[in-house]
Amino acid sequence: MGKTLAEKIISVSTKKDVYSGDVVLCDVDIVMAHDGTAPLAIEEMKKMGVDKVWDPNKVVLVIDHTSPSPSDRISNIHAMIRNFAKENNIPNLYDAGSGICHQLLIENHVIPFQIVIGGDSHTCTHGALCAFGTGMGSTDVAAIFAYGKTWLRVPETFKVEVAGPLQSYVYSKDIILQTTKEIGAAGATYKAIEFLGSTITNLNMDERFTLTNMAVEMGGKSGFIPVDNVTKKFLEGKGVRNIPEIKPDKDADYEREYLLEAEYIEPMVAVPPRVDNVKPVSEVEALELDQVFIGTCTNGRLSDLKTSAKILKKKKEKVKVRTIIGPASRNILIQAIQEGLIEVFLKYGAVIIPPGCGPCIGRHLGILGDGEVCLSTQNRNFKGRMGNPNAEIYLSSPATAVASAITGYITDPRSILE
Repeated sequence: MGKTLAEKIISVSTKKDVYSGDVVLCDVDIVMAHDGTAPLAIEEMKKMGVDKVWDPNKVVLVIDHTSPSPSDRISNIHAMIRNFAKENNIPNLYDAGSGICHQLLIENHVIPFQIVIGGDSHTCTHGALCAFGTGMGSTDVAAIFAYGKTWLRVPETFKVEVAGPLQSYVYSKDIILQTTKEIGAAGATYKAIEFLGSTITNLNMDERFTLTNMAVEMGGKSGFIPVDNVTKKFLEGKGVRNIPEIKPDKDADYEREYLLEAEYIEPMVAVPPRVDNVKPVSEVEALELDQVFIGTCTNGRLSDLKTSAKILKKKKEKVKVRTIIGPASRNILIQAIQEGLIEVFLKYGAVIIPPGCGPCIGRHLGILGDGEVCLSTQNRNFKGRMGNPNAEIYLSSPATAVASAITGYITDPRSILE
């Protein structure tokens, strides 16, 4: 019987044939925790009577969620993480300003066939590189810190095929919002989601990461995209060579299959307070905004910043609402500076924040006031996500976000650019 990508990856890891429903014990290749999840994991590991991590080279610690520190309490948490890294000789500690954990793993660590466990639900991002990436709670992460192993139930897989050309100013964020609408916020709970088809093949790696990043917004355990020439070129840029193409078998067994025709997908918006409450921009157009945020582990990559800057340069108009730009990593920020993108953002009235999660997590940057409305490129819009349960968050692509920043209200980018 043929295998899905999840079944293939876990089979390689466990060195035996596994299929959906099997419960397996896996060696973990990378375990990651950030300043929101590492403190509890560290405490739990010590409660187990374990003083040292099993392999310091496979542990990644990131200070990104409340970074730089806004208070003495947070500073003490950060100091705890730094001390833990020092005590355990962990070389991969990414301190404040380095960037968002998932982007840093993409840039520096993840390769195909790895088992990547993160103390963050969006660890599913790494399936775009055909690694089995999934989020777990801090107690599970603590056990991995101590022993380097975890158990998994091999997930069933949903196949999402996207075929055909995209319209102008329609991006992978619009694809994943449409997919989330189709499947529902809990419709793929503990399932793997494979994104296949000609549309996916033509996406760059930045856009692919957007898709797998939001698999968890449907309840997904992980999201996957086959390894092809686009993936291999990306990996070669990191010095990883001789990676074969990795595809699901033609006779793989899928629990459900979905077909999306790309040419009919419009610029989309997720309406609060649910990620699956998705509508075409045309149905919510003209809603006045107080803030726009372009960034996060979903859409803070270089191509997202390029798209945003290109629209600003084309319109030559200053933004009419508070507009915050958050590069996903220091590396992306450096490239954005070198390519003149940061100058464009500043020239047209945007604010640049240090690489990190920023307003998305709602702890210290870009927190909304009562009754305010934000259009964001992040992945979640439930009440209180950006720090205030009395505010509203809409989700869109960077193109829709920057077009809306220019007008001051939710705007279809095609209406002001074509």
